[in-house]
Amino acid sequence: MGYSFDFQSVSFGPLWEGLIVTLELTVAANLIGVVLGFPLALLIMSRFAPIRLPAMLFVEFFRCTPAIVQIVWFFYCVPMLFNVFLGSMTMGILALGLNLMAFNAEAYRAAIQAVPREQLDAGIALGLNPLQRTLHIVLPTAVRASIPVLLTNGIGIFQQTALVAIVAVQDLMYQAKTLATETYRPIETFTIVALVYFAVSFPVSQIVGHLERRRQLMMS
Repeated sequence: MGYSFDFQSVSFGPLWEGLIVTLELTVAANLIGVVLGFPLALLIMSRFAPIRLPAMLFVEFFRCTPAIVQIVWFFYCVPMLFNVFLGSMTMGILALGLNLMAFNAEAYRAAIQAVPREQLDAGIALGLNPLQRTLHIVLPTAVRASIPVLLTNGIGIFQQTALVAIVAVQDLMYQAKTLATETYRPIETFTIVALVYFAVSFPVSQIVGHLERRRQLMMS
């Protein structure tokens, strides 16, 4: 007995609302990860162990534990341990943002280490202090070099937003699960959702590939 596909039975209204929530999660998490990832990278590279070791522990914790565990921990444990009660959307943003912050910190660290020594020497010759060298030499160079990795990490976070459905954030996956249950059309519903994730992720991945090829040509 064959399955009869009926995509017309799938209501796109809830999926559209879920996609908006997913994009909001993605943008907010990327803002946290991109902005705070750089200072975290500087802390990791500090010569002082009391500063470097906690930063390294933070990064390794978020890199070495599943994102779904981090999301559940924030949602259930933070209110009990710290008596802080935030909405599930806020908790999801914090969990995803801190996760991305850890991965972006490693991308920034590699880019900082690749800054040519000649540029730093030129900054010293111009009389720039360490903060000025960081802001005017290291930061712009590291950001440009990190863009492909930052975009790749951003795609990953966009896809990982599906995990927040487990804590009742009404993102695209949450709406899809609800719709599939109500319409008894899981194949059509989740096929559409998969195509939506692909339609958003694929163009960005192509941009990343283009930037990588352009960078290799510039270096050759």
